[in-house]
Amino acid sequence: AEGGSGTTVMRACFLLLALVGLQGALGYAPARSGFFAAHKAAACAATPAVTTGASIEMMRHGRKGARLGRAADQRKALLRALTTECLRHGQITTTLSKCKAVRSEVDKMITLAKNGSLHSRRQALSYVYDKQLVHALFEAVPDRYGEREGGYTRITRGDFRRGDNVQMGTIELV
Repeated sequence: AEGGSGTTVMRACFLLLALVGLQGALGYAPARSGFFAAHKAAACAATPAVTTGASIEMMRHGRKGARLGRAADQRKALLRALTTECLRHGQITTTLSKCKAVRSEVDKMITLAKNGSLHSRRQALSYVYDKQLVHALFEAVPDRYGEREGGYTRITRGDFRRGDNVQMGTIELV
């Protein structure tokens, strides 16, 4: 089965380029007019331009969570640290995009604490940096959030940061 007409045009273009290269090596310079020049220009114009170093950004369909301009390991460490500090202090002030990213992690930790099982405790210990904080969390959360079905955090928008003018926000436990 032959490819489409685009494949045939590509083959013709490469063949003509090889022929021109061979003629140049033999010292023969063809005239700029005539059949070969017009046919080569038409064939090469039909092929897509090859770009080097260009980055094509694809849409991130179905991808959850912000990338926050960091590699995966750095992003995970940042979210773990922000989650730990939010649980410790009750609120933190950071950029709005980081607030939105850390909200789901804090809610997951509170949901684990509401469950209260040993497996949930071990999952929380593997994510939160402070062991005593996890034990205190598992003690206090069932009383504080026992009747609440999700929505354990509140994000409020703040001013724009001086220097890079990024929107700030505060995430706090409800």
